[in-house]
Amino acid sequence: MQKRWKIQSADETNVLALSGSLRIHKALCKILVQRGIDTFEKAKSWFRPQLKDIHSPWLMKDMQAAVARIQSAIINNENILVFGDYDVDGTTSVAFMYRFLKTVYPKVDFYIPHRYREGYGISKIGIDHAKVNNFTLVISLDCGIKSVDLITYAKTLDIDFIVCDHHLPDLELPPAIAILNPKQIDCNYPYKELCGCGVGLKLIQALCETWQLPSSAWQQYLDLAATAIAADIVPVTGENRIMAFFGLQKVNENPCMGIKALLQLAGHQKKVHINNLVFIVAPRINAAGRMDDAKKAVQLFIEEDYNNALLFAEMLHDDNTDRREADSSITEEALAIINGDTQLITRKTTVIYRNHWHKGVVGIVASRLIESFYRPTVVLTKSGDIVAGSARSVPGFNLYEAIHACKDSLLGYGGHFAAAGMTLLESNVEQFADKFEEVVAATITAELLIPELIIDAEIDFKDITPSFYNIIQQMEPYGPENMRPVFITRNITESGYSRIVKEKHIRFALTKNNCSITGIGFNLSEKFLLLQQNKPIDVVYTIDLNEWNGEETLQLKVIDLTLSQQNTV
Repeated sequence: MQKRWKIQSADETNVLALSGSLRIHKALCKILVQRGIDTFEKAKSWFRPQLKDIHSPWLMKDMQAAVARIQSAIINNENILVFGDYDVDGTTSVAFMYRFLKTVYPKVDFYIPHRYREGYGISKIGIDHAKVNNFTLVISLDCGIKSVDLITYAKTLDIDFIVCDHHLPDLELPPAIAILNPKQIDCNYPYKELCGCGVGLKLIQALCETWQLPSSAWQQYLDLAATAIAADIVPVTGENRIMAFFGLQKVNENPCMGIKALLQLAGHQKKVHINNLVFIVAPRINAAGRMDDAKKAVQLFIEEDYNNALLFAEMLHDDNTDRREADSSITEEALAIINGDTQLITRKTTVIYRNHWHKGVVGIVASRLIESFYRPTVVLTKSGDIVAGSARSVPGFNLYEAIHACKDSLLGYGGHFAAAGMTLLESNVEQFADKFEEVVAATITAELLIPELIIDAEIDFKDITPSFYNIIQQMEPYGPENMRPVFITRNITESGYSRIVKEKHIRFALTKNNCSITGIGFNLSEKFLLLQQNKPIDVVYTIDLNEWNGEETLQLKVIDLTLSQQNTV
């Protein structure tokens, strides 16, 4: 697929000043400046994160009220229910809030709504469950900020809510006893990008200080917080980066039994990086809610016996296997449908429906289809008597606004800039598809239909040394707003030893100015003809460590390439 190459820029004066103080390669200083690290002190704090730099939880609006209500519940012997969403962020935060409160107070339980029977967030079924079981305080995690009507209903049943959420609030807030959300307009908390798990951890931190517990009482949950940060695609900056950094340390040194069991079942025995949390741990947690009941994900993370944790991990592992099979078969079927329909191929959108597809994976399938057909995509299936679906966007296009413009064809919808969900009558599927195409075609630019490849800096092969790579590694953990650095090298010669491997990948052997290096380019076999032209090429890549027969060598992980004279930068 063709890509738009865009090289990032940085203030040259700041780059030179930082290079002089850090005494590292100028290209690395350029990347740091691009990411807001433009002084020696900022670089020191960034490369050497410290838990002491975590903000005080008391800076968060309503923290005093939240702590006071929990203390009151304990004094008055009330039942406390910890309520959370069915995804990674929700289940991990419910798990550690439940574990923490149980260490000081016995009358605590947890509740995870069923994805298909109750839907996202606070549910009437969940509130009724709380009433029947005499819970008078509910602590919601990763949900609740938009549940005005339901929390109002809970108040009529004499059930109080403490809402811990990170989603953008509406103008009208729910009538909760306390709302912990740094995105509130009048909240002075310095860091606004916490995930739900992070907000929950701030509440535990405040409780620890109130009850004069050691800092280890909340820091022991950083492994779960790092998992949520990785899975929820929040910026890995500021406080998130500190929590992810120390959370990964805990994952590698002394993880909770649940994470240990998931890694064991996945056969992962090397050092765990944040991408391992994203691609190994998170999908197995999410699979529980997608394929069955996410309650067992919480049961996994509150289990203290490894053998018991392994049993729950096996359930999640099986759910993930089912999820992968459903994902693969539906994606294959969807691609065949699109490729067999000329009208679908030529559209600026993809809207595709089959009544037998599994509801739990349609969002994943939408993302898969964008990899082949780069455009806003909606995948629909039958859910009871109605049609339900998930939509995914391409970067830069406001999907939610496009869905909103199609509201006359829908029963309901919700979401944000990049992703959305909707329900509609089966008789309105074609009408919705046509309207969605009309709206997107009229508003999306041609540029947004070509994936953009962000390049951090230009270097030469001679710059790729062990010390250069070592500094790149110290930039971890990676994630949004702190991605693994992407480099470009121009006017490279192919040595004649590059070859296609496993039919779709390229094993590169490249050289420039007598410096040679190997690399791997996944799913780039269609670009092999460029190499065979024996002309200079420009290559975009990240730098990776290749381990083979006990030896480690630096290699390129090639993302894209083009003939030098056709360079579009």
